[in-house]
Amino acid sequence: MYVLGMESSCDETSAAVVEYKDGVFEIRSNIVASQIETHRLYGGVVPEIASRAHIEAVTSITTQALETAGITLSELDCIAATTHPGLIGALLVGVNFAKSLAYGNNIPLVSVNHIHGHVSAAYLADKELKPPFLALVVSGGHTSIYVCESYGVLREIGTTRDDAAGEAFDKIGRVIGLPYPGGAALDKLAYEGDSKAVKLPSPALQHTLDFSFSGIKTSALNYINSCSQRGEEINRANLAASYTKTIVDGIVKQTRAAIEETGLGQLVLAGGVAANSHLRQALARMCDDKKVRFTVPPRELCGDNGAMIAAAGVFEYLDGRLADTSLNASASDEM
Repeated sequence: MYVLGMESSCDETSAAVVEYKDGVFEIRSNIVASQIETHRLYGGVVPEIASRAHIEAVTSITTQALETAGITLSELDCIAATTHPGLIGALLVGVNFAKSLAYGNNIPLVSVNHIHGHVSAAYLADKELKPPFLALVVSGGHTSIYVCESYGVLREIGTTRDDAAGEAFDKIGRVIGLPYPGGAALDKLAYEGDSKAVKLPSPALQHTLDFSFSGIKTSALNYINSCSQRGEEINRANLAASYTKTIVDGIVKQTRAAIEETGLGQLVLAGGVAANSHLRQALARMCDDKKVRFTVPPRELCGDNGAMIAAAGVFEYLDGRLADTSLNASASDEM
């Protein structure tokens, strides 16, 4: 079967065609129109600008996805669209385009949770992956631990109580003058510094599997302001190294506890921050030590993309969870 995946939850417009045959996925196309250069001028995503950019790109990237895959609309078995969570204006572009395309061509339509999409990217990278397993989703808007009980069914067992890891990385990167997106630049700079130079609080909360990143952000900002008031130059590399290691150590700590609590022998890392090299390496070491199978998608599948939405859409379609023209978008995790 062929599924067209549509993703527009934030600042990437993406359309992809995924083939699913005999339990195996194959990416036939995965076209992404990024808005990084546009939003770099503002130091972050501007929702209204993002929505307009989606409108401008969605038709051309969908056409390109079909042409690259070598198929026509009539050959599609299903269209899958990200409906939640995300920026509501951005989501509405993709959802309404997908609804129109499906209705006009009599193609089944399914709704996909963006988080389920990130986890489903692992199926594209690991043909042996099967539930149940533990999934850690780390992105600009989410930092959560799930038990994937079956295909398309996630049960949250730990989450952030305030900010997300990706937002925490981007915020401090921006404050110390790193280019947008700050998280990616911070990842590189951290290799040049002393990870013990600045003492910061762990984001791992005690007696739970939850996280809190507001404290470490505030502590880092206080350190930066204190240096400024004393007229001292901030060693950006040392701060980047200390900040990165503290966040990564906190995430690894909670994930290790989740593995011990659930007894699951397989971990999936997903989401935009899954591209962070320090986090990938630390979790790989932890899994090796715990004798747990570790899966992380290639970097091009960690960010928002249509292929992951198409993969998640396969399971929605096979389970018979079809949508109709009343389908809407939602900014929250729940529809």
